[in-house]
Amino acid sequence: MQRTRFGDITCSIARTWDVIGEPWSPLILRDVYVGITRFDQLQQELGVSSKVLSERLRWLVDHGVLAREAYSSRPARYEYTLTEKGSELCDLLLVMVRWGDRWTAGETGPPVLYRHDACGQVSHVDLRCAACGRPMHATDVEVLPGPGAASGPTREQLSGRTESRTESGKD
Repeated sequence: MQRTRFGDITCSIARTWDVIGEPWSPLILRDVYVGITRFDQLQQELGVSSKVLSERLRWLVDHGVLAREAYSSRPARYEYTLTEKGSELCDLLLVMVRWGDRWTAGETGPPVLYRHDACGQVSHVDLRCAACGRPMHATDVEVLPGPGAASGPTREQLSGRTESRTESGKD
């Protein structure tokens, strides 16, 4: 069975999923983000096989999410750091953390807390509109075709979604 190439689909979600949609990738990014950067450290922390970890690291490096940098020449050893692209991908992980803390943490609470450097407070991410600064959630947006749309929902189909939201009282 051949795997679907999500990177070839004209959809930003599918293209993002193509890069990080394999379950180990977000966990590798999480660990690199917190400073676990060497192969042996990652393998120990994740409990993943060498083969799987090598494949995932190579994939993330090839896609510009991680950079591979030598820290020893004898023997050759490398560590992995986030690129700008990888750092922005960690923003997505923070949104996932917010959802997971709310819906899956249970009575014990979240396993990790995040302190915001700017204000010093323990907090969580909050999606906001880049234009007006107000909260922005899936129920607050209208989806329109963009300049790169080659296929997918038509303007008519998308406007039908808006009408059904309005009729259900969500607008």
